[in-house]
Amino acid sequence: MKSPNQHVLIIGMGGTIAGLAQDPANPSAYRAGQVPLESLIATVQSSTVVTHGEIRTEQLANINSRDLSEGLLTQLGHTVRAALDNPLVLGVLVTHGTDTIEETGVFLDAVCSKQAERLGKRVILTGAMLPSNHPQADGPLNLQAALHWAEMDLETCPAGIFSIFAGRVCLARDLAKRHTTDLNAPLRDSPSSPVHLINPSWLSRIRRMQADSGPDIAIPPEDAWPWVEVVCSHAGARPETISHWLNQPIQGLVIAGTGMGGVHTAWLKPLNALAEKGVAIAKASRVGAGHVHLHLPETDPANWAAAGSLSAPKARIALQLAIYAAAEPKQGGKSMTWQDFFARIAVLSE
Repeated sequence: MKSPNQHVLIIGMGGTIAGLAQDPANPSAYRAGQVPLESLIATVQSSTVVTHGEIRTEQLANINSRDLSEGLLTQLGHTVRAALDNPLVLGVLVTHGTDTIEETGVFLDAVCSKQAERLGKRVILTGAMLPSNHPQADGPLNLQAALHWAEMDLETCPAGIFSIFAGRVCLARDLAKRHTTDLNAPLRDSPSSPVHLINPSWLSRIRRMQADSGPDIAIPPEDAWPWVEVVCSHAGARPETISHWLNQPIQGLVIAGTGMGGVHTAWLKPLNALAEKGVAIAKASRVGAGHVHLHLPETDPANWAAAGSLSAPKARIALQLAIYAAAEPKQGGKSMTWQDFFARIAVLSE
């Protein structure tokens, strides 16, 4: 018997799904994060039946996701963890802006996925590409699909951290917004499956990745996130772009390199100086798809890390979590380095 108080919790973060356009026919001109979460849910609740309980909401933020902060990620992580531990919560939905949803996706995957798997629950990120008052607003359909996915039988698909847009579902860590306006932009080119017809090969990939991944990473306190920046290698790169950071208390640097993670030769000397100071350095690619590996196509300096399939913004979140975890005695201590934790997030599951 299911308790009558069991429910799906929807956490609101804002974004385009909660946006309003001055002219509904012109979706490109709008303000994100204007509509309360309860109003969004009212548009779908009348046509959506939650099989085992009701819908409850928690408005954690209502922002344009370009302004997402590390402090909000900490709050979201703890809110999701508490919801997963609550036996009355069947599943968790997070409505989020698409501009930084991929960063939140890799964050929640790193800090909550094992807990969700252990408890047999799903966390689903969704949002919209069109504001809420557009005639063809995609937010309501995305919410309906996310509610359906939250309740699917575990024999059909395992628990974990997912995302849904335009009728397709992907692992939250695979989110990648690679188009400015397409309705499926947040998971464009990501491994995915139709929500209502699960692709067996995609399902097999999920189970392999979940079997290989390590325990959840610690969530940094709001004021304790390591300072990590992203720089993009490009033609005509100047060493001053990197040497500038020698005088700053930076703790990590992610390089969005060319091709397979290539770094302009002019940057190598100051990057080595940063590494000697103890700054963590990880290389990703500015290409937008594919993998980055250490020592390819040429040997990398000592103690660098490679981001695997993570984009530079996602690699930044992974590096912040890795640096914090390695400094925490309960997580790292002397036995595990930031490279170990970074590999757990970015490499081991590939």
